[in-house]
Amino acid sequence: MDPMKAQQLAAELEVEMMADMYNRMTNACHRKCVPPHYKEAELSKGEAVCLDRCVSKYLDLHERLGRKLTELSVQDEEVMRKATAGTG
Repeated sequence: MDPMKAQQLAAELEVEMMADMYNRMTNACHRKCVPPHYKEAELSKGEAVCLDRCVSKYLDLHERLGRKLTELSVQDEEVMRKATAGTG
């Protein structure tokens, strides 16, 4: 595959994954923090604090998962590299 095409595909996939993460976070935090029947147009202080904490936790978890997956991917690449070097 052409390197430019692969890079473009990777960038598009990353944008799609970020949009999915944002939608999941929005839905999860809205369900958790905002009652289904609105009483006021503005968020209450409790709702705002809940949303802030929810988003913060969601992003923190997403970052941790990303680091762990990257770590595992690097380990897998090292194992594959050693395996191919041992057979060659």
